[in-house]
Amino acid sequence: MDDAQLRTIWQQRQFKGGAAHLSQPLTFLMKYKLGRRVRQLSQIAGAWDAVIPPEIQEHTALESFRSGVLTIAVDSAARRFQLKTLLSAGLQKEIQKRFPGAIRRIHLIPGQFYSVDVSGRPRYEF
Repeated sequence: MDDAQLRTIWQQRQFKGGAAHLSQPLTFLMKYKLGRRVRQLSQIAGAWDAVIPPEIQEHTALESFRSGVLTIAVDSAARRFQLKTLLSAGLQKEIQKRFPGAIRRIHLIPGQFYSVDVSGRPRYEF
């Protein structure tokens, strides 16, 4: 074996170092991406809770908020119709007034959800 081959073998057998820590990318994700969305949805949830009647509110869940469109999951067609009627009668403007500038439209979708999780705690806590 010549010197070049020995050097190559020696380099290949050297310890390459451990795995990189995931703390930096995860910190960025949690702090800047998820944290912002949670804060935004919690503010919208406060406005939603203040405006929507309790008998309809327990049948809805905030699903997402993207590009000014608030998506709400409603568990039955009857509640969806009631909510759509209330929103068109002026509740949408009231929500937009309480959360200014961000909500352009409210989109209602059918959805199944549980108000409590497996351990019995509320599904959403803000």
